[in-house]
Amino acid sequence: MTRPSTPPLSATLLIAATAFVGGAVGASGQDRPHGGRRFDETFVEDRAAFHFLLERHEAIRRTVTQRPDGVETLTESDDPEVAAKIREHVAAMKTRLEKGDGVRLRDPLFAKLFRAADRIEMKIEPTKKGARVVERSDDPAVVELIRAHAKVVSGFAARGFQEARKSHAVPTADASSEPALSYPKIPDAGGVYRFPNAPYQPREGAKLCIDLTRGSAEDELNPAIKKLPRFVNLYAGGGAKAAKADLRVVLHGDAIRAALTDDAYAAATGTRGNPNLALMRTLHESGVTFVVCGQSLRHAGQSPEDVAPIVEVAVSALTAVVNLQQDGFAYVPMH
Repeated sequence: MTRPSTPPLSATLLIAATAFVGGAVGASGQDRPHGGRRFDETFVEDRAAFHFLLERHEAIRRTVTQRPDGVETLTESDDPEVAAKIREHVAAMKTRLEKGDGVRLRDPLFAKLFRAADRIEMKIEPTKKGARVVERSDDPAVVELIRAHAKVVSGFAARGFQEARKSHAVPTADASSEPALSYPKIPDAGGVYRFPNAPYQPREGAKLCIDLTRGSAEDELNPAIKKLPRFVNLYAGGGAKAAKADLRVVLHGDAIRAALTDDAYAAATGTRGNPNLALMRTLHESGVTFVVCGQSLRHAGQSPEDVAPIVEVAVSALTAVVNLQQDGFAYVPMH
């Protein structure tokens, strides 16, 4: 059922529904007092979709993932009708974004966001149950606006009309607050602090050969491997913007056991399995390549069949390290 509303509430509902798909923004509309809208031929149809989503907000689930340069949101529903309406709404908002058709300018947060529209990049990917949206910016101040907007939008998804009637403050920096650790690529491991204006920023296309020889207690995570998520997160979110890096980890010496399967590790150590594999799999899924020294492996009485599938077996650590350095990889020892 569509609820009657006054014009200011209509503007509220419009941007509230926009929020369900990650908050499309437009730069124009600043000359229309209080975010007032021009009733074009698509407005009534779009508003009906917005109302539909607000009224059925309990059928909608939304997740927000912070990126170093913004956010990625996923808005979906198991209800096919709601999912279809989310996709319909995304398409409508993309069209309005391209036209610069801003709304809800009476809300301080959204007004500020609209004014920064030329510094925001938004990408939309329809999914079977809704839509995935990435919002990003190269401007750190705009990134904070994007993140604040995403938080407010989650309130829209959780509370529908109740949240849509509110106004929202522009985020301000709190000099007294402690800087927060972030985990831009590897969750819950290797947290980093962001330094967007510092020299020696993470460089796009960096290549690291990490020479790892350190062992560990048989039932504990290798301390050197425990440090690797920080390397990944530094390049993903420690600087002004994310940078792609190629990390190759060469295991030899006392570190070779980390390369073994659970069964081979248990047989070699008398423990229940390899405590390193879970984190190594996460790192591998994030693009890290693991290489184990074939010579060290054989000298330890192990065979290539004992090595986990995520680890490559090299002729030797020496040849692996030399080849990688010849290919332009920077040598990073972790003894």
